[in-house]
Amino acid sequence: MKNDKPTTKIIAGAYKGKVLELPSLDVTRSSKAMLKESVFNVLQFDIIDKIFIESFAGSGSIGLEAISRGAKRAYFIELDKNSYSILLKNCKKVDIEKCQTIQGNAFVQTPLILDFMKNSKDEVILYVDPPFDFRDGMEDIYEKSFRMIANIEVDNIFKVIVEHLSSTEVPQVLGKFSLEKTRKFGKSSLSYYSYTQN
Repeated sequence: MKNDKPTTKIIAGAYKGKVLELPSLDVTRSSKAMLKESVFNVLQFDIIDKIFIESFAGSGSIGLEAISRGAKRAYFIELDKNSYSILLKNCKKVDIEKCQTIQGNAFVQTPLILDFMKNSKDEVILYVDPPFDFRDGMEDIYEKSFRMIANIEVDNIFKVIVEHLSSTEVPQVLGKFSLEKTRKFGKSSLSYYSYTQN
């Protein structure tokens, strides 16, 4: 019997080759393997012992890759019920002890988690991958995402990574963070922000 469910694999680290299920593609885009590989080529050993937060987590494939490569813990936020149940399954396949899953609105939950982390000695990597605006009511999703990042008050953020449509113009500065670089992969791009030292 042929399995038609979309899947992806963990690329490297302790759980290399582990197959993760993906939600149906009309609800969430799977982060393409190329993008995922690029993120971790940029981060390399900087991922080790960091806290990784994946807003708009979908299947959780980015955060689970982070755990596989040595992140201390990952927080996943996903609103869609079906995607969330797949996310839970994937976390159980990898390391449920290191996964904190939250079903809810990323714009509400991400600031709450960051606030909770503010007195921690751990450094945080925030990965923001808003759904491309193919759903009603999503037109201002990037503006809301940028505003959320600009409003971050905690200072233990190591890096903020935004996955976005290549056609989106991203701000040079978002609150305490400055754009370091943007890497383009066809229709999708990754923009890296880091803390601006005063």
